[in-house]
Amino acid sequence: MPGLWFEEFEEGQVFEHEWTRTITESDNTWFSLATMNPQPLHIDHHKAAETEFGKPLVNSLFTLGLLVGMSVNDTTLNTTVANLGMEKVRFPAPIFHGDTVRVNTTVVGLKPSKSRPGQGIVTFLHEMFNQDDVLVSTCERAALMKGKPAA
Repeated sequence: MPGLWFEEFEEGQVFEHEWTRTITESDNTWFSLATMNPQPLHIDHHKAAETEFGKPLVNSLFTLGLLVGMSVNDTTLNTTVANLGMEKVRFPAPIFHGDTVRVNTTVVGLKPSKSRPGQGIVTFLHEMFNQDDVLVSTCERAALMKGKPAA
């Protein structure tokens, strides 16, 4: 499904994205090392076992990327100009290897662009839940969206 044009969004609109994703140890280790983050909490089972969590945590920046990425098909695929910013990023509960996550998105703001006629800013609230329906991540994202082409 392609993304929506600016005019097709409505404030309060909710997307329950169909994608789910089981996060693997390889995902977490690769992402942590590829981004030069050698935090033992993410890549060292023995060190992580000494923490209150007892096992490695999934890297929060991987989580954030996945949170936004899982929303793209339904919202912004081929219709976004650019991400303008992400705010209120939260990780209220940890994610571990083997957790399966899903994402919901709510449109919380719409504003026609003053400097770019035919485009507008959509503010999305993305929420990620694990397999037990525990909220594990949230983010508000502002995206500059293309307007619907003239017929």
